Amino acid sequence: MTAPTGHECHSIHISEMLERLGLELGGGEVLGLSYATALHRCEDCPSEQACRDWLATMPASAARAPRFCPNADIFFEFQADQSGPRRQH
Repeated sequence: MTAPTGHECHSIHISEMLERLGLELGGGEVLGLSYATALHRCEDCPSEQACRDWLATMPASAARAPRFCPNADIFFEFQADQSGPRRQH
């Protein structure tokens, strides 16, 4: 078995983060432009070690992404989309 490449590592980080946040990996929203943006942000993230540490120490589920994550906004939108239609006030 070979070590994952940089791109594969970031893909693994995103996959693990989505899993911790209770998000379905096969949903249409994950396959779109938002996911591509999230992967690009992850590749350029200066907090890779903090991310690995967070993933290693967090329980199996988390309510939201950590503040240092440049994809916290995208993950929040994924969570809102998967929780159902938004209520109109």
